[in-house]
Parts: sequence; C-alpha cells; structure tokens
Amino acid sequence: MAQSYFDTHRETLEKAIQATRTREYWSPFPEAPSGKIYGEDAPAQGEAAFKAHLNGSFSLEMPGIEGEIGDERSPYGFNLGVRYPKVNIDKLLPAMEAALPTWRDAGPEVRAGVCVEILHRLNRRSFELAHAVMHTTGQAFAMAFQAGGTHAQDRGLEAVAYAYEAMTRTPAQVRWTKPQGKRDPLEMDKTFHVIPRGLALMIGVSTFPTWNGYPGMFASLATGNPVVVKPHPHTILPLAISVAVCQEVLKDAGFDPCLVSMVVDTREAPITKDLALRPEIRVIDYTGSTPFGDWLEQNCHQAQVYTEKAGVNSIVIDSTDNLKAMSQNLAFSLSLYSGQMCTAPQDIFIPRDGIQTDQGHLSFDQVAEALAEGVRKFLSDNDRATAVLGAIQSEDTVQRIERARALGKVVLDSEQREHPQFPDARVHTPLILSVDAADALLYQEELFGPIAVLVATDSTEDSIRRATALARSKGAITWSVYSTDESVLQRMENAALEGGVSLSMNLLGGVFVNQTAAYSDYHATGANPAANACLCDAAFVSNRFRVVQSRRHAA
Repeated sequence: MAQSYFDTHRETLEKAIQATRTREYWSPFPEAPSGKIYGEDAPAQGEAAFKAHLNGSFSLEMPGIEGEIGDERSPYGFNLGVRYPKVNIDKLLPAMEAALPTWRDAGPEVRAGVCVEILHRLNRRSFELAHAVMHTTGQAFAMAFQAGGTHAQDRGLEAVAYAYEAMTRTPAQVRWTKPQGKRDPLEMDKTFHVIPRGLALMIGVSTFPTWNGYPGMFASLATGNPVVVKPHPHTILPLAISVAVCQEVLKDAGFDPCLVSMVVDTREAPITKDLALRPEIRVIDYTGSTPFGDWLEQNCHQAQVYTEKAGVNSIVIDSTDNLKAMSQNLAFSLSLYSGQMCTAPQDIFIPRDGIQTDQGHLSFDQVAEALAEGVRKFLSDNDRATAVLGAIQSEDTVQRIERARALGKVVLDSEQREHPQFPDARVHTPLILSVDAADALLYQEELFGPIAVLVATDSTEDSIRRATALARSKGAITWSVYSTDESVLQRMENAALEGGVSLSMNLLGGVFVNQTAAYSDYHATGANPAANACLCDAAFVSNRFRVVQSRRHAA
C-alpha cells in the first residue's frame, strides 16, 4: 500500500518538482470553493463535518493521553467547545522515537508518496478545513478555503517536492570503480542512507495555522522526521483535522499513526518552551512573534530551528500613472484579512513634497487622502467589506488599534462593522495614520493588524534609504514600489537585494503585495531579521536529513 501511493501520485510529484524549477503557474488543487469542482454536496458536507466537531471530543491515536483540553472561541462570536486529547510528552516522545526507524527505512519514495496522499485527502476535506480555519483565525470563508485549504496544500506539496529532489540527488547504491593502471581496478559497493535528524516540532501560529504550518510539517515528514504538531491554543481545530488525516494515511500505509502527533496546551499553562527544549526534538518550525522566535533560536541548540517572525513591510511611492488603480490595489492590500498577515504592508513612504501622477502633481496630504478614499470606497458595501476583512483573531489586536490612534495624525479612522451573519464578530476597518520620517519610533515597530502608517520623507531617495535600514534592522517579508521612473525601480530593486526582501513593482491589477503563489514565489528570504528561512527553497529541506554511507569491497 505504501509504495502504491508513490506510484499513484508520481505524476503530481514530478509536476510539482518541475514547477519549482520553471517557477511557472501550476497547482493540482483548485482554489475555487465550488461544488462544480469538488462535488455538488461538498460544501454542505464540509460545513456539516465542521459542525460535528463542535462541543465534542476530537479523537487522535497517541500514547500518553491523559484527559482532554481546549477552549477555542471563534472570532465570529461563539465558543467551539472542542475538546482535544491532553497528552503526557514523557510517554509520547519515546513512542514517536520508537516508530522512527521504520519510517526512516521506508525510503524517500515511500515517504513522499504517503505525504502526497495525505495532501490529496486534505484537499477532499477543504470545505471542512475552511470552516475550521474561518472560525479559529477570523479569515473570511473564501480566504479560509484558499489560504487555509488549497494554497496551504500547495505549500505542503512544494515542500515535499523540494525534499524528494534533495533526498534523491544522491543514488541509493553505486558500484565505485577506480582505475589502477596495469593492476585490476579498485571496486567498491557503496550504499547511501538518508537519515532524519529526529523528532520535529511544528509550532503553529494563530492566524495561518495550515498555510504557515504545512511547509515545515511536510518537509520534516518527507525527510523521515516524525512530527509533533503544537497548535496555538486559539487555533487548534485546523491542525487537529490535519493530524487526523496524517494518522489515517500512515495507518493505512502500515506505519504507526503516532508518527504525526499533536500536543495541545492553553495560554494559561503553556508547554511550548518545555517541549522545544526536549533533547528528542531535533527540528523546530515556528511562525509568530519575534521575542519567542528569538528565544527559540538562542536556546534550542539541540535542534535545527526555522523561524518566521515579525517584520515591518514597506511601500515606497515615488510616482504613478494610474492613481485610481494604485489606490484600489492598496485598499485591497490594507483591508485583506484586516492586515493580519505577515505580508501585509504597514509603512508607506511618500515624499513630503508630494508626487507626480496622471492627475498632476499631488501633495503628501492629497496622496494620503486618495489612499484613504480608496479604502472608503472599497469598504463602502458592508457585505463586500466583511467578506474581505474577516474578523480580528485576537482581542489584543483590537486594543492595538485603539492605542495606535495616538501615534500620528489620523487620516482614516478604524471603525467597527457588523457582520451580516455573525453579529458578535470582531470586525474593524483599517486605521491609516500619517507621521513625519523624523518620528522614527512611531513607525519602526510592527503594528500587527489593520494599521497603516504614511511616512513623509525628504525625497524618494530618503524613502528607499529608510525602508532599507528598516528591513535590515527589523526585517521585512514584502516590499512594494510605485514609480514611473525606471531608474527608481532599479534603485529599489538594488535596495531589495541589500535588505533581503521580496519586491513588487507597480501592482495595479489582480495581484497584491500580500499574496504569494506556491511553486513560483518565495515566501520570506531568510536574509533579514523577519525570518531565518524561506518557504520554500532547497535550504529549507536539506538540513532536515543527513546522508550516512556504508561501503565494502565488491564481490
């Protein structure tokens, strides 16, 4: 059965590998939440499956289960009531280590096949996952289906593709022959074994548990490392469903289902530090706040640690030949999921003397008003607004919006909106502030959530210089620039190389700075403080395994 999964999914895996080489568009997982694609009954069945989890016990196969735990509440205003297994890690981790040799010895093909089968089954449960992501993170349903479902599956497959290619670059066996002149050649049979580091820990984030979680999870599993999934205590259900599917496939393939297990805690009684310091944990994947990411990097010396932390994403506006389209594009970027994305723009640098546009020269204040008006118009229809904004995942973000008003001049105030389906949902529109570049402390820290800061600079050169310094000191995952001057675009691209930041230029249509495409776009670079890794590249997978060889004289 295990080998048959590789045979079944060989073509998909090969296409994924090819896509990572060409960087062209490709996906095996349709992103439209359509019954015509997934089956007419799929939407209703997915919603019913989600509701069946509520106020009940979630079952997983793991040794060391000692009771139940869980207190998730939907950002849309109701308690989920799902209770998850509470596990004793002193019993779980040794059992996972005991299951490792069989998984290791199965080899790259079998492991890759099992991983792609897991992703295939997850795709069939995309509607269920979408509701789970929606009601734990606050993403609107369409976004939850894509970012939490199909796009996350793409990112997982991308990691498997990189891992499989890296593991199979070295042949499993070879006859080594060295000429010896007139003497008989030296001949040896050499065997090369891909071995995992050990147990891998994936620490989930509250906003994108699957999208950010699947790359590390599947990179580790494909390279032979059993995976401990540690969800954020407020967004457990999407990863619990994912672990359940992993266990189902592993069991069907003849492996111990506890090769992928889940450890749940609460914010009042966290366990992540204790778990991360365990000597059995040899790989750690983390997305979240900078302080905890720094702690992992500085303290978990027994493990290979991959982190994506906070950064301050910047936009430089120099000029534009389509002010309306630019404002519309930025309005969407600032509003999408209420800015609760590691790729969302925050600081928008604009020369204080204004910019040249297709509507003539506009002052800083006129540009600021054009951007604010773009957001107003985009969110003027409340149904459309709530479908884009989603809900605020954490009450901490709501309080951050309140405090941020004092940081600068309010260009566009944030307002609460009522969701048409969920009257208790936390829905807030973007807050746009303006400050002077001299007030660096007001904009040089991440303001997570729907908060944007327009920064008045001496010139475009000053804007580029400040954005670069900010990326190098605080980190950034995305940059964007608007200019009609090719030399400015080139200087900005050179600055992006210095800052180690992915750059978008003059986005006006259906592509936005806070969106990336698997197999084509690299998410983060690992080249500035916002992240020490990239999703995905060869470096993200190759250090999760080692090659051990054995050799003997040929018979």
